[in-house]
Amino acid sequence: MVVVSQPVPKCKRSSVLIPVVDLADPTSKTQIVKACEELGFFKVVNHGVRPDLLTKMEEEATKFFALFQSLKDKAGPADPFGYGSKRIGLKGDVGCVEHILLNANNHLSSTKSTAVFRQIPAIFREAVEEYMEEMKGMSSKVLEMVEEALGIEPKEKLSRLVKVKESDSCFRMNYYKEKEETQAKEEIGFGEHTDPQLISVLRSNDTEGLQICLKDGTWVPVPPDHSSFFVFVGDTLQVMTNGRFKSVKHRVLTNIKRSRLSMIYFAGPPLAEKIAPLACLVPKQEDYLYKELTWSQYKSYGYKTKLGDYRLGLFEK
Repeated sequence: MVVVSQPVPKCKRSSVLIPVVDLADPTSKTQIVKACEELGFFKVVNHGVRPDLLTKMEEEATKFFALFQSLKDKAGPADPFGYGSKRIGLKGDVGCVEHILLNANNHLSSTKSTAVFRQIPAIFREAVEEYMEEMKGMSSKVLEMVEEALGIEPKEKLSRLVKVKESDSCFRMNYYKEKEETQAKEEIGFGEHTDPQLISVLRSNDTEGLQICLKDGTWVPVPPDHSSFFVFVGDTLQVMTNGRFKSVKHRVLTNIKRSRLSMIYFAGPPLAEKIAPLACLVPKQEDYLYKELTWSQYKSYGYKTKLGDYRLGLFEK
């Protein structure tokens, strides 16, 4: 269980530079591959998402989390979709966080999602729907650039998994409230973990707290940038590239002076999709580091584990 009552050691300040990818530049695909191989993480600029949409999302989400607790509770408990507070997942992990989790493809047909939207005005609902479409497009674009750079065949082998209506993507808004003056220590907002999907696309307000773990185990802070997006490699993409890309372990610490609002789009494949190393990248099956599982099998397994558990072991031969 993630313990929130105890402070965590400060991470080391590092000279590691976060790779920056210009999404409008087709030649950036080689930078994406390098970043996915070396860090499993990079920043996206020139993404094309309207600044006014980002502002609207931030304003409306902040209004929701500022509601009386009794009103927010009507949209929960999250299991998994809907509103939740402190509880992370289904296995007892907790953190200093409130959240809303939505199914990104059919969220309005979900009872939990509908309950959430009853608590917020139409302007927020419309912004969320538009934002999720933008994130689907950005996720697809990143995966298309990966396909081109690696010569993946058939065409759209990766990006199709996000584009199809059966895609099992989801969208999460996390809110980490600022500390009271009497609380002068950072605490765990969201414990260390990797994301299970293909990739995750994150945008936050201009507040520190996000940290990533390097290959040597060093934790380093990610400087905030509310005008850009950050992309994480997920477990599924690590498997499909046979370990060439690495899913990056990350966490969020609470900020003493400011609240942090994060919005994360998790680009997931269809539930029935078979996940295994791509034959075009690894021609010989004896070279596969991972066995084949469906996304549904891996997702179900993930629900049975704790946040920081090493889940990829299920795939390993």
